[in-house]
Amino acid sequence: MERSPDLAAAIDGAAEALIGVLDSAVSRQQLAVSPTQLRVLSLLSSRPDTNVNGLAELLDVVPSSASRLCDRLEATGLLRRVGDPHDRREVRLVPTPAAEALLCDVKERRHRAVQAVLDRMPGRVQQELLVALLAFSRAAASAPEPAPGVAARSA
Repeated sequence: MERSPDLAAAIDGAAEALIGVLDSAVSRQQLAVSPTQLRVLSLLSSRPDTNVNGLAELLDVVPSSASRLCDRLEATGLLRRVGDPHDRREVRLVPTPAAEALLCDVKERRHRAVQAVLDRMPGRVQQELLVALLAFSRAAASAPEPAPGVAARSA
C-alpha cells in the first residue's frame, strides 16, 4: 500500500495542535497543580494498586523523586498513602475525592476545548476523522513493542 509521504507529518502536526488545545484548556493559572502532578494523579486514578516504586517506573524516575511528588500531592490534600490490606509492608497511593473531582474537571474542560475545534469542521469531515482515529487506535494497540533502544515519546 502506497502512502502519502506527508501523512506522518500531518499526524504529527495534528497531534501537536491537539496538545496545544488540551494544554490551553487547563492552563497553569486555572489549576493548583503542575502538569507533572496532574499526570501523576491521572496515572494513579487509572491504576489503583500503585505504590511509590510502581509510580517511579511509570514516570521513569527514581523512587525518591516519585516519593517527593507524592509528598507534595499529599500536602495539598490530593493524595493519600494507604496500607495494603493484603501486605502490611506495601503502601498504595490513592487519589482523594478532591483529586478525582479535579481530574473530572480537567477532562470536561479538555472535552469542551476539543469540541470547539470540531465544531469548526464540517460534519462529513468529523465523521471521516472519527473513522480514521478509531482505525489508528486499533492499529496502535496491535503494534509490536518498540525495539530496545528506541525511545518512546511520552506525553
